[in-house]
Amino acid sequence: MVQEKTDGKDEDMMLPPIQQNRPALSWESKIRKKLKTVTPCLGKFRPAVGQCCHQCTPDSLRKKPGPTSPLGFKNLLSIKETQTRYRGWLVRRVCSVLFVGGCKIYASPVSNRLDRVCQDKRVKEALTAEPTAQEGRDGQWQLSHLSPLPPIVNTCISPGFLRFLSWVMLKIFTSMFGSVQVNLDHLPALHKASHEGCPLVYVYARQSVADCALLPLVLFCHNLRVPYTVCPLHIKSSFIRSILQKVGVVLLPSSAPTEQEAETDRLYSPVMTSLVRELLDESQAISVGVSAESGRGGRWLAHVTQLIKEGSVPDVSLVPVGISYDCVPETNTQVTTCEHTLVDLGSLFRWLWSLLWRRPEGSVRVHLAQPFSLKEMCDSGRCRVDEWLPLQDLLLPVILNNRATCVFGRRRMSWLLPPSHYATERAAASCTAVMSTSLVSSLLLFRHRKGVSASALSRDVAWLTEELLFRNKDVGFGGSLEEVVRYSLSLLAPDLVIAAAPSRGDPVIVPRPTLAATLHLSLHAQIVTHTFIPEAVGACAVSAMLCELVDSGVSSRVRSGGVDGEQVNDDMDFDVVLCQSQLTERALQLCHLLPPGFMPPCQSSHSFALDAVDSLVRCGILIMEEIPRDVPICDFWRKEGALTWTTSDDPYRSDSDCETEEQDSRCYKISRPSQFPELLFFLCSMLAGHLRTLCWATSGLDLMHTPLPEAEFVAVMHSHLCDTASRTKQHYESCSEEAAHIAVRSLIDLGVLSEERQRGGVSLGVGPLFQSSENRKKLQRFISQYLFN
Repeated sequence: MVQEKTDGKDEDMMLPPIQQNRPALSWESKIRKKLKTVTPCLGKFRPAVGQCCHQCTPDSLRKKPGPTSPLGFKNLLSIKETQTRYRGWLVRRVCSVLFVGGCKIYASPVSNRLDRVCQDKRVKEALTAEPTAQEGRDGQWQLSHLSPLPPIVNTCISPGFLRFLSWVMLKIFTSMFGSVQVNLDHLPALHKASHEGCPLVYVYARQSVADCALLPLVLFCHNLRVPYTVCPLHIKSSFIRSILQKVGVVLLPSSAPTEQEAETDRLYSPVMTSLVRELLDESQAISVGVSAESGRGGRWLAHVTQLIKEGSVPDVSLVPVGISYDCVPETNTQVTTCEHTLVDLGSLFRWLWSLLWRRPEGSVRVHLAQPFSLKEMCDSGRCRVDEWLPLQDLLLPVILNNRATCVFGRRRMSWLLPPSHYATERAAASCTAVMSTSLVSSLLLFRHRKGVSASALSRDVAWLTEELLFRNKDVGFGGSLEEVVRYSLSLLAPDLVIAAAPSRGDPVIVPRPTLAATLHLSLHAQIVTHTFIPEAVGACAVSAMLCELVDSGVSSRVRSGGVDGEQVNDDMDFDVVLCQSQLTERALQLCHLLPPGFMPPCQSSHSFALDAVDSLVRCGILIMEEIPRDVPICDFWRKEGALTWTTSDDPYRSDSDCETEEQDSRCYKISRPSQFPELLFFLCSMLAGHLRTLCWATSGLDLMHTPLPEAEFVAVMHSHLCDTASRTKQHYESCSEEAAHIAVRSLIDLGVLSEERQRGGVSLGVGPLFQSSENRKKLQRFISQYLFN
């Protein structure tokens, strides 16, 4: 934690004004009497985010500059005459132009880059393998005539274009957002790393195409080297492509709508690897957006890692970047859709015209984390502590043979990022601030699905904010509680139903029961789920053990049936005792089913499962059961033979009390925290969407005619999930396109689906082990035990 400054630089403490001089509502009056303000810090201390992992990169952590006072935040869009070299009334009107003209731009030479790329060994081999290659021609001629890649290789950074587009983007972001707050704490470390000559690679989690423009603009305004930015958009217009390629934007080939289709070109991967090597040799910075769920963007990080392992590049400094939005821009709400968006001049001008009539909505928080050495992470191997095993080896013996314990190890997902890239993406997510819209979305989805009054929602927002700060998570809001709630509800209004009876002034907020609204709220709530993932895993493990008690008939007061479960009464009391070892085992099994991006790669699965159980003790959900004893455990004097010496020829024998006596297994009772009695159900709901998707996908195999091509199979599965959610008229968060993709890949890893390589691509069919409906029902029962509605 760092001490919070109050010198006026932190402009995030207060929210943008909304409806000034309005009368106070009755629910706001209730809040003022009990909870007045929400602060983004605990007392005088603000969470310190963005530091290197002490286990993966300890040497980089030690390179951090000495202890300095926190620099706070700065609004990127608030440019004043004090940021320029001039003063006067005219300067105040053109200060943004003067500021952009005074920013430092680093040279970006592009001379002979295409020749050097063509002389690369891997590019020569790829050109030789082309069936239409002509003998006697040089590599540059063949590459120019056989591939659309030379314009991408010649991407450069023109100072004039960069200054002009930076000024344009400042104006565009001013019309889109109320503020763009940049954390300044790690900027000195970035300046130091850039001056040391080690190239920087910025990595962020993909959310919107605005990320591609926002990060270079932040670096440009703080006099850091503007990176070459990898953009996943499919742009056909040659005019737009030529402009973007003059400001360092690395685009996809015009013939490839997605990254996956670009990779099918045998020349694309070797040419891009050689391009990355040339950029790093020139000490240029690179910016890459990745997605842990789908693995998109991982190939670019793979190129960098490959070059370091080959020794072509000595080292690079990875910089995780956390970007959080109050409201994700409407240009592309999700990256999965924007990759299929065709951008042309007409759509660009229509979007720019719409900005003239819209009001700025929400704010943005940007955290630049401490840089760390990729070579140190790769050489040490500390980011990988478990043996990576197929999911079949980890879970199938438990699912089909009813074995009590599972194998220790980490699930191998070959379709995702390697461990080092996985750690980088998680570091970017860990330094991302939680915005007020994320808090409200998570409470409405996971606790108040059927509606809640505004005053009760405000109390929950105050409680959840404290819990996030206790977990060292930064929040991107502050101010009076009623303004925080009102501000969030105004941004989420299209996804909510807000109603108030004339007799009562306390309105009721209900999530709108539509597919688009639920997916939008779920997208905002993801970061809260990431923060509470140990508690959510532990809560689902408790749910699984309660389901086992129900099936055995031990208690009739705890109910859970089917995929969706049954509602539990508020006055319910758990009178059961749960064994720690069994709880840990259930949590360990659930860890293998988690979506990618939730578990830290530098922590073993068993250690994470133990932490999940311990986190429930800290939350007050579990209380250790005290067993009456004649002699307390800690009273060694009264234990018979506890302090006697023994003789043995075994050099590894220990006289420790842990070895001489068998340890008693710990047991827990379930409690209901006084401040949040429904905390157990709130935590279980965080993972219910993913688990329900797996259950629906398993049941949908009976309706599918296989084998099918992989793309068609995912589309049919997505359609089945949407139909299932439409029939139940709820749980729409389980039927997104990304959820269908992850479910299909998980079923492949489990052996439920088998891949068949054919000429046209990969086809998916039901595996031989799960041709039996009985085995599919076993799998569905295993997954549904963790669901508790």
